[in-house]
Parts: sequence; structure tokens; C-alpha cells
Amino acid sequence: MDRIDQLRLFIRIAHSGSFTLAADQLGLPRPTVSQAIQQLEARLGARLLHRTTRKVSLTQDGETLLERAQTLVADLEELEQQFQPATGPLSGRVRVDMPSRIARRLVAPALPQFLALHPDIQVELGSSDRMVDLVQEGMDCAVRVGTPASSSLVARPIGQLRLINCASPAYLARHGQPQGPADLPRHLAVHYASPSSGRIAPWEWLEQGQLKSCAMAASVAVNNAETYIACCLAGLGLIQIPAYDVAQHLASGALVQVLHDWPAPGMPMQLVYPHRRNPSRRMQAFSQWLIPLLQQATALPPGID
Repeated sequence: MDRIDQLRLFIRIAHSGSFTLAADQLGLPRPTVSQAIQQLEARLGARLLHRTTRKVSLTQDGETLLERAQTLVADLEELEQQFQPATGPLSGRVRVDMPSRIARRLVAPALPQFLALHPDIQVELGSSDRMVDLVQEGMDCAVRVGTPASSSLVARPIGQLRLINCASPAYLARHGQPQGPADLPRHLAVHYASPSSGRIAPWEWLEQGQLKSCAMAASVAVNNAETYIACCLAGLGLIQIPAYDVAQHLASGALVQVLHDWPAPGMPMQLVYPHRRNPSRRMQAFSQWLIPLLQQATALPPGID
């Protein structure tokens, strides 16, 4: 392992706080990682990391090296890209994280198209409803719905996820169909709790351009989009959901759109990645494929207002 690779490894350990995580993220054996850091420390004549059984943290010398190493490695990668042929085959790994429903319903089925164009790229597709730390977990990019919480991330807008209101026929048979926001206090919602904060999202709608909200009663609260839809299908209450996510249920009649004239405001969707002056060519290729895919897939299906 050359000196630059050792610095890349040191940066990954510093961000992840773990030799094991860094080894897993880079696909290296754990002993190789330990040996490389020992060699780096021996060459510099300084201890860079505090090692305990629970975590790894930077020494003062390690903090100094991290700041300089990140700039050095970024400059080298930028320089290398200037001399790489712009039309040559792309190779390497792209690590991306996104909400589970987007990964399962939209991206995974389309991935064969991307890999047919770039057979030497390996895609690691992480999917969850929690907010991952891109730097700590070694991600190249992530699809985020909502406003990015960290200003340190670069965000490329994808578009707006249009939300609709819906319920099951069984629920509407028991409770009647709401005709407007004034009917909401007499209805039940399925509550959605943020996986990260536990906060219950209020029922929201736009009325003459103004955002309105209502605290609705509920018999069940969930923190997963799949379960949220399942509870609605079971007749447990009204939900607000991206239109693409329930298009099949609406087409089959398993769900019914309600309150057409009072939709919730759209949710911004972005592709975010750690701040880099020049993303790799494989990252650029992946984003150029992914963004149009999501824009097309999340457009309102025919028959949905």
C-alpha cells in the first residue's frame, strides 16, 4: 500500500471512528488496515489515533494530519482526473443510500440498465428510513427527501415529490369520506413518526396557497413507509403519501384518493454528496442516470390529481 493509499485509509478511519468499519467500507482485511496505519505512524514518527476497545479517536497530531491529508488527497484525485481519458470505460465502486421505498420500487428494478452501460462499476445500494452520516459511513451520495440537515453537503435538486391523501374502501365505509378539512377532526389518521427524532408528522394541506395543519386522532403510529401504507390498506386511517408509492393500489381500488383539493405541500428531493470540487467520473455517470430516472418515476401517474 503506497503513501497516498495509507492517507486515504487514515481519512476513512478518522471519519468512521472504527478500523473495522473502514476495512468493511474499503473491502480490506482488518489486519491490513492495522498494519498500514502502524506503518504510517512509524514513518511520520507520531501517534495518530487513540485506540480503545469501543472506539478510535484522533490524537492532536492526528487532527493536524487529517486536515492536511484531506486537502492533499482531494488535490491528487483532481489532478488524476484531468489526465484520465474522458471516453474510457468506468470502473470502481459507488456507495449510495436512499429511502427504502425508493430503493426497492424505483432504483433496484432499473439498475440492470445502468450496469449494462457500465459493467465494471459496482453499486452498493443502502436503503433505510434513517438519516445516515455520509462521511462517517463512507457513502459517495444519498437521495434525501426534505431539506438537507447539513450545510456541509452538496445538494443537486431532483424535483418535488407530490403527495396525495388516501384511504381504504373499508375505512371509508365505516367513517365516510371527508369532504374538506373541516371533517378531519371526525376522522383517524395513521401517524408517521420520524425514524430519527420520533416526531409525529402533522396532517398538512394547502388552502389558497397557505399551509394549514391539524393534529388528528390515531389508533396506530409507525416509523416505516412500508408499514404506513400497510396500515392504510388495513383500514386504520387516512395517510398522506407520495403518489408514485401507491399508484398500483389506487389503480386496483385497494386505496381511494380523498381530499383532492387539499393536498399536502410537495417534498423536495435531492441527491446529496460530501463536498468535493470534482466528483469522480463514475459518480457523475451514476448521478446523470439516477436523476432523470427518479424525475420520471415520481411524476404523477395518469388519473391522479
